[in-house]
Amino acid sequence: MKFSEMNQDSWAELQLYLDTCLVPFTAMNGKQSPVQATEALERLRDFMDMVEIPFKGRIMTYPAYHYTSTEMSMTLNTLSSELKASGFKYVVIMSADGSFLNMEIPHADLLLSQRDLVQEMGSEAIAGYVGECIRDLWKK
Repeated sequence: MKFSEMNQDSWAELQLYLDTCLVPFTAMNGKQSPVQATEALERLRDFMDMVEIPFKGRIMTYPAYHYTSTEMSMTLNTLSSELKASGFKYVVIMSADGSFLNMEIPHADLLLSQRDLVQEMGSEAIAGYVGECIRDLWKK
């Protein structure tokens, strides 16, 4: 479910079920042309479909964080902490083009980078792996 589909009454009713916040991270640096930015957003959308579609009803997708900076670890960690303080039990950050290697984001419960996963396991196995990671998160 997208944050924009929620109103005050439905949030109060569904908050117990929507315990997981999904934060899209585009990881652009500002040097992308409009065409490249569109392509980056499409890759991120397709990657997020691996979570949003099968787990609809338990995941709330928040607005994307689009640009990377030298303080990215701290920014995403603070965001994760604030989202948990607002009532989410789990925070998942997903990026198609960004990498979470060498980032410390302890308040996020799961970091999924399609770029890193493709290098690690190839593109065919990613959807199954991502689904397994989400289910494992909820078992904890």
